[in-house]
This record gives sequence, C-alpha cells and structure tokens, in this order.
Amino acid sequence: MGLFQWTQRPAQVLQSGGVIGPDERLPWPQTGLMGIQHVIAMFGATVLAPILMGFDPNVAVLMSGIGTLIFFLITGGKVPSYLGSSFAFIGVVIAATAYAGKGPNANIGVALGGIIACGLVYTLVGVVVHLVGTGWIERFMPPVVTGAVVAVIGLNLAGIPIKNMAANNFEAWMQALTFVCVALVAVFTSGMLQRLLILVGLIIASLLYALLTNGMGLGKPIDVSGIANAAWFGLPQFHAPVFSAPAMLLIVPVVIILVAENLGHIKAVTAMTGKNLDQYMGRAFIGDGVATMLSGAVGGTGVTTYAENIGVMAATRIYSTAVFLVAALLAVLLGFSPKFGALIQAIPLPVMGGVSIVVFGLIAIAGAKIWVDNRVDFSQNKNLIVAAITLILGTGEFTLKFGDFALGGIGTATFGAIVLYAALNRGK
Repeated sequence: MGLFQWTQRPAQVLQSGGVIGPDERLPWPQTGLMGIQHVIAMFGATVLAPILMGFDPNVAVLMSGIGTLIFFLITGGKVPSYLGSSFAFIGVVIAATAYAGKGPNANIGVALGGIIACGLVYTLVGVVVHLVGTGWIERFMPPVVTGAVVAVIGLNLAGIPIKNMAANNFEAWMQALTFVCVALVAVFTSGMLQRLLILVGLIIASLLYALLTNGMGLGKPIDVSGIANAAWFGLPQFHAPVFSAPAMLLIVPVVIILVAENLGHIKAVTAMTGKNLDQYMGRAFIGDGVATMLSGAVGGTGVTTYAENIGVMAATRIYSTAVFLVAALLAVLLGFSPKFGALIQAIPLPVMGGVSIVVFGLIAIAGAKIWVDNRVDFSQNKNLIVAAITLILGTGEFTLKFGDFALGGIGTATFGAIVLYAALNRGK
C-alpha cells in the first residue's frame, strides 16, 4: 500500500446521492472547485486566530497549507482533514507574551518556542497511540475533563475583545453591530453562507463600518492605502523561536485540547464515511504534531484539524483526500501574497472585536456541547465538582507560583481538571 494509493484508482464521478470516499476522487476540475470551497471554509478562523495573537496571518495561512500537505503524507492520504490555526493556543500565547491585543506581538519568539514544544509532545503522544491505541487517553481525559477545559479557553479570553478592542463608545457599538451581523447570518441564511457565518458577518460589518466612518465621519476611517501599495507576491514575515521554560510549560498543556479535537474529528469522519479510521489515529496525531512544530519554527500558529472542513464534507458527502491537496496548495499561494496580508490588516479593530466575542463564545459552548454529546452525568458529584472548579479556575485566572514560574488561568484549569478527576475517580 503506497502513500498515494488514491491516485492509482480511476476518477470517480459523483452521482446523485452518491458518496466519494477518502481514497477516491472526482475529476480534477470538480476536485479543484471543492478545494476552493474548503479554503473558504477554513479561511475565517485560520486568519482570525493569528490576528488575535499578534502573529502574521500570511504565515499562518502558508503554514496551514504546508501543514495539511504534511498531514496528508504522514497519514498516507487516508484521513481527509484540513489543518488550520488552532484557537486553543490563543489564551496561553497571550499569557506567555503579555500581548495587549493590538498590532504585531513583540514577544512572539517565546510563544513560538512553546508552540514547538507542544508540537513535540503531541508527536510523542501520536507515537504512543500508534503503538498501543487511544484507550489510555480516554481514561485520563474523559468528556467531563475535555469539555471543561475547552469551555475555559473561551471564557478565559472574554476580556480581550471587551476591554482591549474598543477604545470609545462608537467602537463598542460597532462591536455590537458586528456580532449581531454574525448572528443574523447564522440564523437567517442556509447552505454555504451559513457555514461561513464568521467570514460573511465580518465582511458585512466591515462594509457598514466603512459607511459610518469613511462615508459619514463617525469614527476612525478604514485606511486602504496599504492594500494598494502591497505587492501581489512576496515572502511573509518569518520569525525565529525563543525557548523559554516558563512559556513552554504554559503552552504545552494545549496538547490535551489538540488530542481531544483530533480524536473527535476522526471519529466523526469515521461515522460519516463508514470507514474505520481508528488505525490512522496515531499517524494523524503525529502529522498534526509535526505540522505544529514546523509552523512554530517559522512564525506560524499551532495547527489543528478543522471542524469547519468536516462540516463541508458532511454537507457535500465528498471525503476525497485529493480535495485537501488542492486546498493546501491554494493556501500556500495565498501565504505568499503581501496584498492578501494587507487586506487582512485593514479590517477595523472593533469589527475584529465583535467577531472575537462570537468566536470565544462558540469555543465556550463547544465545551458544553462535549458534555451534552457524551451525556456527562452531573448528578455524579465527581463530574459536578471537576467541571465547577475547572471553570472558575480558568475564568478567574487562578494562579499558582513555583519560584519564579507562575501557572495561571488555562494552565491551572487544565492540570487541575486532569489531576482532580483522577483523584476523585480513584477515591470512588
């Protein structure tokens, strides 16, 4: 079985009601169109995450494409997934770098060192899973733990858009208008528009912002001179990592979220395709870990498999991994376009703040959804206590100091949830 076995099969034409499996593909023109659709699906989140951390969006998009190619090779082209910027890193990166939420992150180096360390641990977890399976992960990180930690990530970030991304009353109202736009798209549209609710809501809100500021003079106008002056093609702004022990200890626990996400996504694709992909779980972790290390080495965010793209597969019933090759190559081309980067930087900060409110809230709700989907029984005191304490530790930024090192917020919540559950479960 070669890595590219799917290329040895004849092109499969999608019939009405038919399903295209991971090792099949459509004719190349249709495959190309599907690849564009997947780029659109990943675009909003992959660009938003680096902006919220003060990273270069061009580098993030470039490395999402390269990371997807790496994932494809390591999984042997058997697991259909797109790797985009992970939101799980936002809170710990902001904490490690003391990023204020505006402009480039001056301490990006220490964050990159932590991202690489996280990717290395993730890769080692993948090796163990490849050898012995996933049972041990599910024992250490049951749904009550993973749900609480995911929820904490969203709740811990709430103060960033509220406190740092609106300088006056007009900008606060623009934040409100933005999240209302996203909400209207989410509820009153359907199909692809609905799946792109963040991106479409952001575009509508930006146009309204331009009308109110550039047109009516109510606030700081949008400056498009950078877009006009930027070149179509050029290298993005790469950065070198700096390895700091406190930052690495703060960022490495994100591996718990990455493992939980990837595990859930692969099980979802298995359920949709009817093909058991559990045998590739270890390889998927390794691919994601290696892609995260490489991304961190040049100035990109950590990456993860994207639920947005799984949603596209569910809607189209096209699971061909060839589609993700096309999407990855398109992302690489976008990463080498400074004009694309200038366009992203021109988005008004209050609009980004309004979108952030939605995104961080959705992350928090995703944690609750893990509880619901897995029927976590909160009549059991161990589950109730673990969830309750974890949420308050993370939201309240509970901090423990070990000499000069401080573990706060998401870190104490993550480790606390795992240790507390293990202790209470053993006691039971």
